[in-house]
Amino acid sequence: MAPGPIMGAVSVSIVQLDPQTLAALAAGDLAAARRTSPVDLSPWLAGPECVRTWRYRARQVVETPADLPWVTGVLWDDDAEVPVGKAGFHGAPDADGMVEVGYAVDPALRRRGYARAALEALIARARREPDAAVLRATVSPTNAASLALIQQFDFLEVGEQWDDEDGLEIIYEMPVD
Repeated sequence: MAPGPIMGAVSVSIVQLDPQTLAALAAGDLAAARRTSPVDLSPWLAGPECVRTWRYRARQVVETPADLPWVTGVLWDDDAEVPVGKAGFHGAPDADGMVEVGYAVDPALRRRGYARAALEALIARARREPDAAVLRATVSPTNAASLALIQQFDFLEVGEQWDDEDGLEIIYEMPVD
């Protein structure tokens, strides 16, 4: 079955992964990851565009187990029952109640509403969590699609930061409580 429609709303879930699956994805071992994952995984999820995220998250959940239910998982098309990307938070809410979103859609499946659906799911999750007060998103000033998406929500630009791997990022925040 082909992933969701090009136009119209899509229904997605964020499927959390266990440490073993995260470690397999971090190693780029799709076969091992598929053996432990609760859902099917695409080659893109174990490929070079995603492996850095999985390496970081696999290490993070060992060092900070409380982050496991928050960190990046599989972005799942509920109707087509296929993986379409990755999405989650950078970790559990910090001492100020801030959670930062992260999401990416498989390049073969972009422009179908998955990024919007992922962001909406992350916003809804943050709003359900009593420890979350502020939702943060950081976006490269050259990422026109992500900038356009963020600007459709109640995010306010609050500054910028330099990320050693991603370069300059604009920081956006919105209250969720």
